[in-house]
Amino acid sequence: MVENLVIVESPAKAKTIEKFLGKDFRVISSFGHIRDLAKKNLGIQIDKGFAPVYEVPKEKVKVVNELKKNAAESKNIWIASDEDREGEAIAWHIINVLDLDPGNTKRIVFHEITKEAIEEAIKKPRLVDMNLVNSQQARRILDRLVGFEISPVLWKKVQPSLSAGRVQSVAVRLIVEREREIIAFRSDSSFRVTAIFLLSQKDNDTILKAEASQKFTREEDACKFLELCKEAEFKIASITVKPGTRSPAPPFTTSTLQQEAYRKLGFSVAQTMSVAQKLYEAGKITYMRTDSTNLSKLALAKSRDAIISEYGEKYSKTRQFKTKTKGAQEAHEAIRPSYPDKATIAGNQNEKKLYELIWKRTIASQMADAIIEKTNIGIEINNSPVLFSATGEVVKFDGFLRVYSESADQESNDEERYVIPPVKKGMPLYYNTVNATERFTSPFPRYTEASLVKKLEELGIGRPSTYAPTISTIQNRGYVVKEDRPGEKRKTRLLELKSGKINASTKTEIAGKEKSKLFPKDIGMIVNDFLVENFSEIVDYNFTADVEMQFDEIAEGNLKWTGMLDKFYSSFHKTVETSLENKNKKTGARVLGNHPETGEPVSVKMGRFGPVVQIGNQTEESKPKFASLLKSQLLETITLDEALNLFRLPRKIGEYEGAEMVAGIGKFGPYIRHNNKFYSLKKGVDDPYVITLERGIELIVEKTNSEKQKVIQDFGDIQVLNGRYGPYITKEKLNYRIPKGTDASKLTKEECLKIIDTSEKKQKNS
Repeated sequence: MVENLVIVESPAKAKTIEKFLGKDFRVISSFGHIRDLAKKNLGIQIDKGFAPVYEVPKEKVKVVNELKKNAAESKNIWIASDEDREGEAIAWHIINVLDLDPGNTKRIVFHEITKEAIEEAIKKPRLVDMNLVNSQQARRILDRLVGFEISPVLWKKVQPSLSAGRVQSVAVRLIVEREREIIAFRSDSSFRVTAIFLLSQKDNDTILKAEASQKFTREEDACKFLELCKEAEFKIASITVKPGTRSPAPPFTTSTLQQEAYRKLGFSVAQTMSVAQKLYEAGKITYMRTDSTNLSKLALAKSRDAIISEYGEKYSKTRQFKTKTKGAQEAHEAIRPSYPDKATIAGNQNEKKLYELIWKRTIASQMADAIIEKTNIGIEINNSPVLFSATGEVVKFDGFLRVYSESADQESNDEERYVIPPVKKGMPLYYNTVNATERFTSPFPRYTEASLVKKLEELGIGRPSTYAPTISTIQNRGYVVKEDRPGEKRKTRLLELKSGKINASTKTEIAGKEKSKLFPKDIGMIVNDFLVENFSEIVDYNFTADVEMQFDEIAEGNLKWTGMLDKFYSSFHKTVETSLENKNKKTGARVLGNHPETGEPVSVKMGRFGPVVQIGNQTEESKPKFASLLKSQLLETITLDEALNLFRLPRKIGEYEGAEMVAGIGKFGPYIRHNNKFYSLKKGVDDPYVITLERGIELIVEKTNSEKQKVIQDFGDIQVLNGRYGPYITKEKLNYRIPKGTDASKLTKEECLKIIDTSEKKQKNS
């Protein structure tokens, strides 16, 4: 018999915990949830008070049998799943499936995997908290009801194989509404006037940068102002110096870590959570699903010691931050290093980067304020009421800035960081250059994954454990796509006053360039519109936030979960029935106009395989023509000309080596097809609408030569190829590594078969 069996969620966590417990403890993993709602017949007995029907999935049967075997051989059983609602539910499911005695099964929780935390948890075991379990059950059941009942409506009214979710649909709505704001936005331009002043006509090195207090909507007005500046006298009218302080940001919560890891490291939300999970399970950071900014007394003391040791007493300032998140509910700490005295860790590059970010943020939160001095200079001119102003700041004491400074979604310009040279009131200034630059207004930016998380949190929608899966789900369902957009060229005017002359020029800038932004796809917009029209309550921001608060009330024991579900379902089910009675289908159809040559109607709609343009209608004499929209086009914004342009492809561009060459656009972008082979066009270089035969031949020859260099040996069914990571063997679409030190160019077919056979035997035995 084993004295003590500890069951955790993941093998990595089990491995770390086992290091801290003695020989009397065996630690095993449940590999997450071991059962879930049955997939058949909803998995909920609505007529029996929403009683759930749970089942162990096929892939978990082996795990469950192993857990039962270990439990039968153990005197004491401890369940150490995570301390949030999901973890509590896992503990409850384990007790039920393993048929354990709830009164004798010890439940332990800890927010960090350290020897001290685990030993402390062992001293204070408790029973499973059924309020937390019921809160998780309520969420799971409500979300199953929403998905199970709305999805068939979408299949009937929009398109087969669609699905909807309570939080996911609201996230899609945010992205769709932002896209429509951008579509409706009309940009205005104005001229911003900036100047570089000299403090002395003889000294060109000491300069003062300033900006005019007025912007000019017309180029003529901006030019008239520069004419005034040409003859004007400038002098310092006012100097305002304000001492100030800057305070550090609180330690990380789940959402702020996701945002900052995106801004500083370029991590996606899912990537951040995956790396953080590994750090937690290895005992390097505290639990990574939290909306608390609280730090334990021990963490505060350890952080203080680390700061004083590294930077000195004056850099230390112990703080405790209050959580301001709407509906914050998790009771554990902020995300912090398990050992604040360790600035670095061993691990892969991503683990090191994320750990360093967490360490810096935690340490900075316990450091002194930065002391700064802000200076504002007013500059007047003798022939105009328009003033110039120069703003800058000096850091008198860096404080927490020595370690860390928080990023922003929209990085501000560097003017506030500009250090102003010594000046006196009444001092004359001499212009070096005065520029009037045309600037265009911009719409609200599209959401990144991180800024969407920030918005969901502000609205009180979702919780730390749901942000990453929500964002992954809406992309996996094809409602939203994360991608870059190249932007478009735009002409902008520049007026420059220098040495008494005004020169005007036109420059080209790229407007609307996007990187890793979330764009709604046509089907996402159509589904959103259908849900807004028919299930307005489900996609209402306040309703979704209110449901989250009700889950919190259940977790605290203040609300009965079955009563909450009954109240929700009674009105929701009526809405489902009403929407099914509605005969209208949602296809996003829109008439664009008539074909300029044939007069046939041109329209767009959501087809069976995606958004399409249609020319003409089905008649006995003729059939309509169809063309798919490009990835960057939307049903509600495509123009008649853009739609007609799609029918120009595929286009024949000539013959080469006796075979026809065709240019077109496919699933993976623009291409050339020749002899049933496809050759991708180069992004930003080649255009399928205008590419010539000569350029097509160049691309074919280039790829053919590249493929020849790729093949080292060809034995028919077996090839030795040059790959990204060196030579390898390929057979029947499977790849095999070549042992180090082997000359790939001298391999025989028999030697290749031997390598393949050895590799396959290793895989079977592992």
